[in-house]
Amino acid sequence: MKEETKARIKDIIEWIVCIIIALIIAIAFRFFVGTPTIVQQPSMVPTLQPNQRLWLNRWVRTTKKMPSRGDIITFEAPSQIDLTSAEIADSSIARYENEPTSIWNKFSYYVLEVNKTSYIKRVIGLPGDHVEIRNGKVYINSQELQENYLPSGIVTDNGHGNCTDIIVPDNCVFAMGDNRAQSSDCRRFGCIPLEKIESKVWIRIWPLNLFGKIDK
Repeated sequence: MKEETKARIKDIIEWIVCIIIALIIAIAFRFFVGTPTIVQQPSMVPTLQPNQRLWLNRWVRTTKKMPSRGDIITFEAPSQIDLTSAEIADSSIARYENEPTSIWNKFSYYVLEVNKTSYIKRVIGLPGDHVEIRNGKVYINSQELQENYLPSGIVTDNGHGNCTDIIVPDNCVFAMGDNRAQSSDCRRFGCIPLEKIESKVWIRIWPLNLFGKIDK
């Protein structure tokens, strides 16, 4: 009887170890490689609609690779949504002032993403670019940006923000939603540091009739 009990305990321990290893692998894959997500807001309409399912490529975060202009990315939401003109004059980089400090809170927030908010937007400006929004258009280094992904007649205004004539800082991007009238983006909170970019949108997996890679 004792041998049976020991064997049973051994089996239970082995199963527990297997489950723990599987969880670690799943968490690591989700953080470093890729993960599914659901579009929650209308800021990327018509390119992405609410409730569509996407697959995110997180290898860009793992390799710290700067995205390209036109890429659709996700990033950690800034702690301050609206920057004043004076704050922008001091720095046009988005503020992240409520970062967790303890090891467990960092793991919970950054890895498990508990109580973390992320935005999904399109990269418009890259480091060193002079981004201007005027006359309903976007200009990069004084040249009008051709945005073929937008429906005809879309007007780009200041988006209720003050970041409409800036030089994108080093290791940062300037991003906006395709639904310019209903997007809270870099026009309001400033440029996103590379370290806060979480992933690049890679594939739309639902609905099935729209399944496929999302191009620029």
